[in-house]
Amino acid sequence: MSYIKIWVHAVWATKNRQPILKPPILEQVCGHIKTNAIEKNIFIDRINGYHEHIHTLMLLKHDLSISNQMQLLKGESAFWANKIGLLKGKSEWADKFFAASVSNDKIDLVRAYIDNQQTHHQKVTFMAEYNHFIKSLGYEEDFG
Repeated sequence: MSYIKIWVHAVWATKNRQPILKPPILEQVCGHIKTNAIEKNIFIDRINGYHEHIHTLMLLKHDLSISNQMQLLKGESAFWANKIGLLKGKSEWADKFFAASVSNDKIDLVRAYIDNQQTHHQKVTFMAEYNHFIKSLGYEEDFG
């Protein structure tokens, strides 16, 4: 067996950044994603979000790529939301996502950041936050 421990901070948005994740919907979606992750042996340490996006701090499963793990979480949660009629319209996630590794000495900072999403987004828009993340990886801003 291989031994890996790769912490990942992942962020993804609703399709067209629709602000549909207001309480109590946000709590239901986050709870379901965490339950689904447990069933798939994916460890999610933190999950939270704001009106149009979700943040997770999770471990990368040893036999999955980031893309595969994200698809398991995003795809299944949208399927679940549509199946139970959580929203009036169709529930969809945007195709894109942000994911970056987190060093062990930064875990507590990322946990606090994820836990404080409601306060944070009273001052900073999701697009400003997302573009900050994208730039931190060396990419240009994402306007789409």
